[in-house]
Amino acid sequence: MNSPATSDILARVADTLESRRPERGGDPASSYVAKLLARGPDAFLKKIGEEATELVMAAKDGVPERIVSETADLWFHCLVALTHYNLRPEDVLAELARREGLSGLAEKASRPAS
Repeated sequence: MNSPATSDILARVADTLESRRPERGGDPASSYVAKLLARGPDAFLKKIGEEATELVMAAKDGVPERIVSETADLWFHCLVALTHYNLRPEDVLAELARREGLSGLAEKASRPAS
């Protein structure tokens, strides 16, 4: 499923989200993304929490279509957060690539204590 048409979907969505930034002319009255970005982190972070909960509930129900739909909603709102913080999905993909092949336990142990 990693065809050229799908492999860059995250970058294309990120480009669209970037164009919706209020400081780039995104209109909060006509764009959901512009509205979220104009309202600031509390707005999109709340949506991330809601979508994560909905994904958990869908996974517990075990309905594949709902799991995919709720995951898409969660990812979308995470992309809005990345846009706000001037980050790109490529940054996340690079981090995942860095972790690839590492033991999850070893990787977590190597992180600075927080």
